[in-house]
Amino acid sequence: MRPGTRVEVRTRFEARWTRGFEIAAYDESVDPPVYRVRRRSDGSILPVGFVSDDVREERRRDMWWV
Repeated sequence: MRPGTRVEVRTRFEARWTRGFEIAAYDESVDPPVYRVRRRSDGSILPVGFVSDDVREERRRDMWWV
């Protein structure tokens, strides 16, 4: 995924998908490589990286009950 892509991240506490983030960078200098994620509400980059299994492109929600 490229920087600016809107994503959902899997929370570490409840393992639920949460919206409101975007990719800030992809960091290959660590093992395993991680995505650096920015919170869209205030522009803050989260202090922890997310492996690819814990980040997915934001899913479109067409129905109000979804």
